Amino acid sequence: MANATLVRFYSAHYLLPFVIVGVSVVHIIGLHGAAKGSSNPIGLVSGADNVALAPYFVVKDLVGLLGLAIVMTGIVCFSSELLGHSDNSIEANAMVTPLHIVPE
Repeated sequence: MANATLVRFYSAHYLLPFVIVGVSVVHIIGLHGAAKGSSNPIGLVSGADNVALAPYFVVKDLVGLLGLAIVMTGIVCFSSELLGHSDNSIEANAMVTPLHIVPE
């Protein structure tokens, strides 16, 4: 029984991101791909200030993603200890219990 449960959880955790991406793509195509586009809550019909999703917002999001990737790559490659804790640099010793571990 345990093996079947683990296989099901693994399968769900593996497939769920692909399902979410697929639903998101269908949503974007349905919302922005249609000739009419989305509506507003007041019901006014005005096409004067509409901005197309592609290329404006797509390029803006890709530039932001590229900037984030550059910053994160810099942190990982050149300053990997920046976001870590100083206790991670202490050499492990099986004979000494850390001070913050105390009985209740």
